[in-house]
Amino acid sequence: MKILVCISHVPDTTSKINFINGDTEFDTNGVQFVINPNDEFGLTRAIWFQEQQGAHVTVANVGGADAEPTLRKALAIGANEAIRVDANPTDGYFVAIQLADVIKNGGYDLVIAGKESLDYNGGMVPGMIAGILGINFLNSCIDIKVEGTSVKAIREIDGGKETVATALPLIIGGQKGLVEEKDLRIPNMRGIMTARTKVLTIVAPIAAVAETKAVKFEKPAPKSAVKLFAADDLDGLVNALHNEAKVI
Repeated sequence: MKILVCISHVPDTTSKINFINGDTEFDTNGVQFVINPNDEFGLTRAIWFQEQQGAHVTVANVGGADAEPTLRKALAIGANEAIRVDANPTDGYFVAIQLADVIKNGGYDLVIAGKESLDYNGGMVPGMIAGILGINFLNSCIDIKVEGTSVKAIREIDGGKETVATALPLIIGGQKGLVEEKDLRIPNMRGIMTARTKVLTIVAPIAAVAETKAVKFEKPAPKSAVKLFAADDLDGLVNALHNEAKVI
């Protein structure tokens, strides 16, 4: 089984976020980047298929050379090879077009993508890829088992879970539950050294036009100061909740 894991290169949640050029562009200066968490759950599950069923695991990213350390980390975790489409990931449609081309040329059986990236939370790329290629798609997956070409997956839905039977080829939008956080792999020294010798292929992007653009970014409003009330000032508390906070 050939598995492709789509990897997004996203800011660490501890990084301070700023915008430049009139708040139209994300400022990457001083920002630490990591593997998108939803993608990391998917990668760990793919490595399980590699160890248990002999799957060949490739990771792919659409981005510049700055994304290569993230791909090298994926290789150190256990992926067999990596592909970087050398292009600026301008929007979800552009990224989906590029990854769909990689998938078509690679003949992958199972494509694992995170259901959304941590930075823009668009949640659109896996479904777009499936639409472009005309293959089965399951989103919000929290478990997947493959026997031959038959697949049984569990996905999270409002108020519960849904078990689905389908077949390869398949693309899933994965999340926490594919593996638990305690099962995520940390690259060891052997993995880091081995990753240096693994193939990282850089491919040129195919022609595609971004269908959207960022007009402006805006940070959430800062939290207002806390107002304290004496324990016996119930009238003041009720008045503030009713007239100021407007929650009662």
